[in-house]
Amino acid sequence: MRISFWSCFIFSFAVSTVELLAMGQERFADPVQVLIVTAHPDDDAAFSGVVYQVTHQLGGVVDLALVTDGSGGFRYSTLAEEIYGLDLTNETVARHHLPRIRKQELMAGGSIVGIRNYFFLDQLDDAFSTDPQPALTTIWDAVFVRERLAELMRKGSYDLIVVALPFAQMHGHHKAATILALEAVNLLQHGERPVVLGGFLCAVGGRSIQFDGLDGYAITAVGSGEPLVEFDRTQKFGFNNRLDFRIIANWVIAEHKSQGAMQLNMNRGAAECYWSFDVNDLSQEAAVRDLFGRLTVGER
Repeated sequence: MRISFWSCFIFSFAVSTVELLAMGQERFADPVQVLIVTAHPDDDAAFSGVVYQVTHQLGGVVDLALVTDGSGGFRYSTLAEEIYGLDLTNETVARHHLPRIRKQELMAGGSIVGIRNYFFLDQLDDAFSTDPQPALTTIWDAVFVRERLAELMRKGSYDLIVVALPFAQMHGHHKAATILALEAVNLLQHGERPVVLGGFLCAVGGRSIQFDGLDGYAITAVGSGEPLVEFDRTQKFGFNNRLDFRIIANWVIAEHKSQGAMQLNMNRGAAECYWSFDVNDLSQEAAVRDLFGRLTVGER
């Protein structure tokens, strides 16, 4: 059987078109749109390197939804009392003033990394516990938080949602915020669901860290157990390659002066590792890898 030149041409064109379409599916549209969902006003510092590169290198957009009012962060505020002229270790005083102060600190740090919009959900920052259930059932209005996050996701058309990885030993508020963000994604139609990544500071090449999911909360499952991508904060740039992204993270941390112990996190974490939850569409993993490849210094 003879195959004509034009048959070969048409077949080759069709294959090339399919390949191009497949390649297009491996890359988020520019500018990439990201929503961070955090429990407390200083949690976003863990994602500083990625946020800075998304906004500065790629010209992307990063917004932040803050679940709590931050009023519980008074126990380590001794050094901030003279700065703000308030008795911030007094719980009554702190609960009145800290929500305003910590939002200002958050936005000051956000201006460094380029966060665009802030959405404040103002749920009570009651006390430290590793149990997420009080926040999910009695302390917060979980229905409001879940539906508000879903509304923001619909309107924002985000490619990525970034949350704290809910390790068992973490603050219950971090876990609750992540669970509600994942549940909010499930309220969306399949075609409009963003990819949700759970972030955690790690060593460069931190594949030894395993996270399978939070017991009792199937929505947090990560079948592979390993991070999908990481961002190396120690990448060098600038004159004589003397700068790296730990500086950016330190600047963000420094803005949170009402949180004295927060300052001890400076220079911790050489990398940011990100896990992809099983609720995500597996076909989007290539797009996530492509995005993180473009966050490398000098790549686009």
